Amino acid sequence: MISFEFIDVEVPELSSELFSFWLSNVALEESKLPGEIALIFCSDEHLLAMNQQYLDHDYYTDIITFDYSEDAEISGDLFISIDRVYDNASENTITREVELRRVCVHGVLHLCGYGDKSDNESRLMRAKEDYYLDKYVSRET
Repeated sequence: MISFEFIDVEVPELSSELFSFWLSNVALEESKLPGEIALIFCSDEHLLAMNQQYLDHDYYTDIITFDYSEDAEISGDLFISIDRVYDNASENTITREVELRRVCVHGVLHLCGYGDKSDNESRLMRAKEDYYLDKYVSRET
């Protein structure tokens, strides 16, 4: 089950039903069972404090993934900074909605076992993100 939480932010473009269906299908296509996955949307400041507290990193980030997966069932908490998502969208001249989807699928891919620390891992992660972004179909189509 995929749940949605909001800490001091709003995400008006988010269709939780569509996101849940899409992200569940990402997990299934990666031969994983979607378990309890929480998408927790928050501010830059909230995620910075978490980055400092839990990872000893003193910088802003768009997502922190806490992985509780066991075997083929993926579970975890995905903390997502809406401020970073919106800034990234502006910097990359893409819509906020596309960047939000990219960051969310990035977190789910981490739960599926993909990393992004090395250049090779980053390239594979980006290719997977692009692949699943292409499979996202909005209700308007």
